[in-house]
Amino acid sequence: MNIDLSTPALLFSATSLILLAYTNRFLTIAQIVRGLKQNYHDNKTKSILLELKNLNLRLSLIRWMQLFGVLSLFLSVFAMLFLFFEMRFVGIVTFAVSLLSLLISLGISFWEISISINALRLHLSDLNELMDANEEKE
Repeated sequence: MNIDLSTPALLFSATSLILLAYTNRFLTIAQIVRGLKQNYHDNKTKSILLELKNLNLRLSLIRWMQLFGVLSLFLSVFAMLFLFFEMRFVGIVTFAVSLLSLLISLGISFWEISISINALRLHLSDLNELMDANEEKE
């Protein structure tokens, strides 16, 4: 395989955009958690606790997504350094591990999105039941 110094640099823009998206997800979920916590103090329902448990899992997944994303970027910089100092084999291996780290981050992201979609579908099913009940009354 023949890669040059600029090959690992290609990941910089993609990885930084992915990390920005992960941070936005984190901030959104953090805001929802704060609201639900306040709502729980007022209502103390089991459904709010289940939502908080779901969001806690999602926050943990986002932490791992960010960790592997940053690791990918970190290893890309090291790969560039190794290639700069003409340590080709070490640079190629480091870049390969960087790509693997990015794949892991994206895989965890897919998992987190799946959890989010399932939670939204659950909310929608509750609304669909209410809509169906209202239609039957009419």
